[in-house]
Amino acid sequence: MIGKEIQPFVAQAFKPTAQGKGEFVEVTDGDVRGNWAVFFFYPADFTFVCPTELEDLAEQYDTLKGMGVEVYSVSTDTHFSHKAWHETSEKIAKIKFPMLGDQNHTIANNFGVLREGQGLADRATFVVDPDGVIQVMEITSEGVGRNATELVRKIKAAQYVRANPGQVCPAKWEEGDDTLAPSLDLVGKI
Repeated sequence: MIGKEIQPFVAQAFKPTAQGKGEFVEVTDGDVRGNWAVFFFYPADFTFVCPTELEDLAEQYDTLKGMGVEVYSVSTDTHFSHKAWHETSEKIAKIKFPMLGDQNHTIANNFGVLREGQGLADRATFVVDPDGVIQVMEITSEGVGRNATELVRKIKAAQYVRANPGQVCPAKWEEGDDTLAPSLDLVGKI
């Protein structure tokens, strides 16, 4: 999936508003292009690990928006279910990003994370660049929650590499750390 363009989709989403009620909006692949985006797949609303992950991501949302990144959470539930969950869960009420409904499984299939025969998405994260190309992906098993702080670090690295052709970010790279310029001179010296 790395290096592939996202495929066309149209989805209904619940988008929380500053007034707290939220609204239903349509989101398409065209809306994603031109900006950095995170597609944050999770199995289902009203579950166990999922609300902890979404709360963690919600706590990083302002940081991500400041980096020019929009977040789209995606499950195979409907946008109606997302609204009900947002209204009834203290953790989910913190979300400000669009929550896409994928009951037709188009988006989960496009990203290759639909669980065969279950109708649920895997726990998966994709970072998409402004050209609509997947630059980062992570898929974990059902019981392993993700870390939004680490996601922010990975996005910073992807943005750095895009803005600085010929440079790469080594393990544990943090913004401001040294990078590498791959060349014959470095072979065997790292």
